[in-house]
Amino acid sequence: MSAPLAIVGCGKMGRLVEQLAPEYEFEVVAKFSRANGGEFSRESLRGATVAIEFSAPAAAVENIRRLASLGVNSVCGTTGWYEELPQVRQTIAGAQTALVFGANFSVGVNLFMEIVAQAAELFAQHPEYEAWGWEIHHSAKKDAPSGTLKKLAAEMRSAGFSGSLTLSSSRAGAHVGTHEIGFDSQADTITLRHTARSREGYARGALQAARWIMGRKGVYEFREILKDLRAPVAAGA
Repeated sequence: MSAPLAIVGCGKMGRLVEQLAPEYEFEVVAKFSRANGGEFSRESLRGATVAIEFSAPAAAVENIRRLASLGVNSVCGTTGWYEELPQVRQTIAGAQTALVFGANFSVGVNLFMEIVAQAAELFAQHPEYEAWGWEIHHSAKKDAPSGTLKKLAAEMRSAGFSGSLTLSSSRAGAHVGTHEIGFDSQADTITLRHTARSREGYARGALQAARWIMGRKGVYEFREILKDLRAPVAAGA
């Protein structure tokens, strides 16, 4: 039986989540956007106990709070609001609901973060190397550097890399997203890069997280639950 799912934010990501939802045994029963006022109520949610949120930084925190007040668990793919994470944790705890958040819901990007962290730990032992981080996204993306690039830089620092680390961003056209980390010395250059072919990886990660969070309580970062996630099995496999 399909589980009822609400979508908050009906942009490109929201539409893709809706398209892929049946593969993850979800039925989209409610959609919220600025166009329809985005008013949450038990009636408008139509039985959904899980919501996937891809909206805007200015709206995300209030969306999470309102959903939690109605007993709905959230998967939030919006970035740019993490300075309010301590207050959001309190809200989720008080409501006894659950939240999965992340700078990026692509499984591949999160594995890339693991690789970058391991590389940073190795290069931390060799002070002759400096590092850079660069990313490019479509011209409509609002935050720069992206939340993903900031997270990559934070992972490098947490891994012990204390050398020079310069971040830069580009915005152009309809580019889905590329993130690059490089290490450079007088002797050589090592480059690590992740390039997304489409938004599909982000939508599938969010749907996997939505399945995982059903019936749970607490606040989790997407990377924390990565090992527990399973992709749908193709028909006939």
